[in-house]
Amino acid sequence: MQQFFVEQSSINGNKIILDENDINHVVNVLRMKVGEKIRVSDNKNVSYYCHLVEISKEMVAAEIDEVDEVGTELYNEIYLFQGLPKGDKMELVIQKAVELGATKVIPTSMKNCVVKLDDKKAKNKQKRWQTIAESAAKQAKRTIIPEVTMPMKYKDAMKFASTLDVVLLPYENQRGMEATREIIGKIKRGAKIGIFVGPEGGFAGDEITNLPGNVSLISLGRRILRTETAGLATLSMLVFCLDD
Repeated sequence: MQQFFVEQSSINGNKIILDENDINHVVNVLRMKVGEKIRVSDNKNVSYYCHLVEISKEMVAAEIDEVDEVGTELYNEIYLFQGLPKGDKMELVIQKAVELGATKVIPTSMKNCVVKLDDKKAKNKQKRWQTIAESAAKQAKRTIIPEVTMPMKYKDAMKFASTLDVVLLPYENQRGMEATREIIGKIKRGAKIGIFVGPEGGFAGDEITNLPGNVSLISLGRRILRTETAGLATLSMLVFCLDD
């Protein structure tokens, strides 16, 4: 079943008008017909199971058959602070993080990041990354489209993270999965969670000193994970423990 996102203003009673950007996809790519079933989300936490009632080059409309107010979102908001990786690794991280339930992805500039983005490059990257997040949200049947922010400096990212309930920082020199299990096991339903992942070169020494009190260094096991793997491994652990 195809997934679409609309603004609340596009929902009028029992009828939903799909966004202009989706018309070409429905008409020319998917070649859908009147009567076919679709799933529509309002980018909050409500989904609607519908059937198409009108298809033209100017408008695509659907009628609501069933309302799902539970949705597919976790009860916890999860913010992934990903150290800027090389190449197109960020695209993979965003795609999989959205599939796993991340609420927001914050690309983070750290001392050991090889990648340096000026404002123009950052804006172009962010636009591309947001498109990937939207596509992944549709594939995973999310009820929201997670935001991918503009790249943020580590200091500013940590300041933002200090407002969250708990922040997990996987660190290669940290040992003991038992402590990781204990920390994750204490996270309460509804808590806002941050995950900090270093770039290929790892965290600089001064980036893991004088951390806010809500930050916990954790281990992800005896093996050293790549930057594009560490955040996804942490997200998977959280989903296992927190997804009802």
